[in-house]
Formats: sequence, structure tokens, C-alpha cells
Amino acid sequence: MQGYYFSLANTSVKWHSKTQTLISTSSTMAEYIALSDCAWYKILFGELGKPMPYVPIYGDSHGAIFNAQNPVTQKGIKHIEICYHYIREQIEKGEVKVFAVPTTENIADMFTKNLGLTLFLKHRKQLGIEFYPL
Repeated sequence: MQGYYFSLANTSVKWHSKTQTLISTSSTMAEYIALSDCAWYKILFGELGKPMPYVPIYGDSHGAIFNAQNPVTQKGIKHIEICYHYIREQIEKGEVKVFAVPTTENIADMFTKNLGLTLFLKHRKQLGIEFYPL
């Protein structure tokens, strides 16, 4: 599963959850692909009239962040399609900056896995989603 969300001015503007189209042999590879997919949204913010000096992307996989920030070919990712190395190009240009976030603070986990009630409620609130019982 791959999931992410984007916010602007403390408001969610885009969220996504899907099964990845490329089979990943490791969680690091899956997270690397997700980081690359997120790099394209710099264009979205420009089209919304909110050009930014760079788009901050947060991920909880230190391996994926390392691979994105270091253009050396690692044994485990050398077979990834070229299009998924887009993240490296955007980091080099300064269009995107990638930051590590602890797994317990990764709101996008809500879109990719079953969470315990406490984390689910915490992330739901951070997304601004409210539930009103009938």
C-alpha cells in the first residue's frame, strides 16, 4: 500500500491511498517509490497559486530518505525504473526537501495500515476529519 497526504495552511488538499503498481521487494523500496510520487506535487502547489521555494516531504523510512538524498546506486534499488529516481533530481534542484518523521507521528500511515485506536484518532484529528454520530 502507498499513502500520502498534502496540506496547505493546515488544511488537507490532497490525499491518496492505493496499491503500488510496482512490486517492491522491501519496505525501503516501497517508501522510496512513494517519496518519488510525492515529488510531483510541487507542480500542484504552483498551479494553486502557492508557489513554494521547496516542498517539504516527510517520511519515516530512513533507508528511503538516504537513497533519495544520495545518488549512489544501492544494490537493493538499482533495478527501480528510472521514473522513480525523479525524487533525486528534485532534491538536487532544491525543489523538494525530505525530512524524517518518527513512525508514530507519520500521519500518512493512516492510509497504509491498520492503526490502533489511539493513533487512528490522533491522526484523524491532525487531518481535520471529524466524526459526528447520528
